[in-house]
Amino acid sequence: MRVVIQRVSQGRVSVAGEVLAEIGTGLVILVGIGPGDGQAQAQFLAEKIANLRIFRDSEGKTNLSCLDVGGEAIVVSQFTLYADTRKGRRPSFTNAAPPELAEPLVQRFAALLREQGVPTQTGRFGAEMLVEIDNHGPVTIFIERD
Repeated sequence: MRVVIQRVSQGRVSVAGEVLAEIGTGLVILVGIGPGDGQAQAQFLAEKIANLRIFRDSEGKTNLSCLDVGGEAIVVSQFTLYADTRKGRRPSFTNAAPPELAEPLVQRFAALLREQGVPTQTGRFGAEMLVEIDNHGPVTIFIERD
């Protein structure tokens, strides 16, 4: 599993003008699923992200987690995180998991974040989404868990 985490002051996901998810302070999490990924990776990442200290405290130090600041999350499926650009000019996505594996695991990951105490919304799997991110900092973190 690969995730790109962006600390946001606000985020929104819409499809064809319909707003699916909208948050203030929190995290927009782009999630890529590989063919060997499963529950263990999702659990590890949900716990890690909920407790990742990337928000500023009253002294301006990054000592607080999303849970500490009462933040929310939006989870967006992003198979392009598995793009292979080593050959040619068009990325290959053969390293991404097929939709029948990826979709339930993305949903499970979102549910695990909720279980950690982070209010979590999602985009729509397989849809062409408009993802609006006001990246605060900017803070963008990439995590991969095999």
